[in-house]
Amino acid sequence: MKILLVEDDIPLAQGLKKSLHNESYTIDWVDKGKDALTAILSNEFDVVILDLGLPDIDGLDVLRDIKEKHKHIPVLILTARDGVENKVKGLDLGAEDYLAKPFDIAELLARLRVIERRLGTSQDNIIVIDNIKLDSKAQQVTLDDKRVDFSRREYMIVKALMENAGRINSKALLENKLYEWGDEVSSNTIEVHIHNIRKKLPKTFINTVRGVGYIVRKD
Repeated sequence: MKILLVEDDIPLAQGLKKSLHNESYTIDWVDKGKDALTAILSNEFDVVILDLGLPDIDGLDVLRDIKEKHKHIPVLILTARDGVENKVKGLDLGAEDYLAKPFDIAELLARLRVIERRLGTSQDNIIVIDNIKLDSKAQQVTLDDKRVDFSRREYMIVKALMENAGRINSKALLENKLYEWGDEVSSNTIEVHIHNIRKKLPKTFINTVRGVGYIVRKD
């Protein structure tokens, strides 16, 4: 899942980016509201984590603009503002969730998993297709109850495909989920990852739709 983090507290943003990266999320970060709106125009994000206290635009105005132009993108609000009023305003403007600072990273991760389940076809942290099981909380994949070791990006591809079982994922979509701003992406990088995954899972598990992308079939 690719996340746009909009946060002007640099130490907090760097800590969040590291923690989320370790949980196999792809993170792009901006510290201003205008930069966030520009980023959303030119990139595909699954979720926006939005601080309300931004230096150039009030976060609620950023939220309003996102929901007017990109209603499908879930927004999770982070804020140090006290009181119920800002929470109510954010939720009324279409935010999916609200987390007050200071917060525990475990709670943020749990709330992101809820949003992930809404976005995908799975309604649980555990996804089982045939004899393959993926536990998104433990970041683990098993085949016949035996753990299969993947690189971070291989795991992210398996997760994306299993969460969207029955849907075709294009090469461009998978690249967007895997790579952050500044990462170098080779033209055949997804093909290489898929090739390596197929060595570890049944060869028929991931199906190629020629000229379109990849799909994992439902049971």
